[in-house]
Amino acid sequence: MKLKILAVAVTVLAAVALSAQILHPEMTVTSGTYAKPMATIGTKPTAPWSATSIAAGVDSKPQPGRPITVVGEIVDFSCYLQLGKHGEKHRSCGQKCVSNGQPIGLLTQTGALYMLMPEEHDPRRDGGVDAKASASDHMGHIVEVNGTEASVGGYRGIFVQGLTK
Repeated sequence: MKLKILAVAVTVLAAVALSAQILHPEMTVTSGTYAKPMATIGTKPTAPWSATSIAAGVDSKPQPGRPITVVGEIVDFSCYLQLGKHGEKHRSCGQKCVSNGQPIGLLTQTGALYMLMPEEHDPRRDGGVDAKASASDHMGHIVEVNGTEASVGGYRGIFVQGLTK
């Protein structure tokens, strides 16, 4: 019985370890490293949410969030999830996808994938801020991202403050 429990535990741990890996590690990044990111995107928030996001929340209460700084590779979220593509060889395609409205992702060294979005609610809604320019500039690069982390139902996002259009 103990052997069966041990076997199940090892299998579960292996599955967890394998589920958090970068897809296609042969698609390498040449600009920036996890120790020395190429650039910084976003300003460090002093509070999780801006005034417009708080005001827009149901009863002025947005979902829980926490200020965070994460280092990772800027990726085209859709191509990464569907095809595992990232890195320098995917830079041009990723730039086209992001400029045409595909979501922006941040892929961490451990394989965690975040969706990146502008934090300020009203400017985001009204087209006053945009994450596409900085994402396109740094597609396939390792950068540091500052923002507010929020998650719902397994989806993880970083809402980035300080983006402009």
